[in-house]
Amino acid sequence: MQLAGKTAIVTGSNSGIGLGVARELARAGADVVLNSFTDREEDHALAAEIGREFSVGARYIKADMSKGVECRALVELAGGCDILVNNAGIQHVAPVDEFPVEKWEAILAINLSSAFHTTAAALPGMRANGWGRVVNIASAHGLTASPFKSAYIAAKHGVVGLSKTVALETAGQGITCNAICPGYVLTPLVEAQIPDQMKVHNMDRETVIREVMLQRQPSRQFATVEEIGGTTVFLCSSAAAQITGTTISVDGGWTAL
Repeated sequence: MQLAGKTAIVTGSNSGIGLGVARELARAGADVVLNSFTDREEDHALAAEIGREFSVGARYIKADMSKGVECRALVELAGGCDILVNNAGIQHVAPVDEFPVEKWEAILAINLSSAFHTTAAALPGMRANGWGRVVNIASAHGLTASPFKSAYIAAKHGVVGLSKTVALETAGQGITCNAICPGYVLTPLVEAQIPDQMKVHNMDRETVIREVMLQRQPSRQFATVEEIGGTTVFLCSSAAAQITGTTISVDGGWTAL
């Protein structure tokens, strides 16, 4: 229970990567704050279930990550933040000249600006405690590019740059800031795309995963949410005290190409 006594906020964490990260942090002993933009009974029940499973404090706080004031309020309402994991994100695919302006602005707000607001709100408390960890969930697309994803790629490159800047501003203060850059991760959202891809390409499940979905991922294997969570826990551990301002790729070799 190496993170016992620490409080971790994970944005966008009622499903997918964020939920996987929150569970692994709780497994390591941290009290966790889950977040999304909904405020359903099942959101709060999910937090309570994690708390029971790992015998830690766990709660859910609604906050819309597209609104800076709510991002900052999330940190305040949590009552403390030793570990901040900026994970919230959305995606839209379109050519640059056809990219809807409202989608561009929403993606930049949720994928990039939210990390700025939550980090700005969390740093004073981390400095006061002489300890803090900021982990930004970027993407392989924070290090490379693909067509038709201009807003997402711009935002994720921005997250990588923000991570480096925060690391420099907090160096020597017991605070680290790093970015994890996953490739394709098997989440419920990705899982739901597989049947459609099978129909479109007239392929079986394993072939469509290997030859279509993971074509750019040399391992031809999805990363798991547990692996992203485990990497996060490592970055929060004492072993990673001098790892700051860098990116860790969990992409099956994608960015090595």
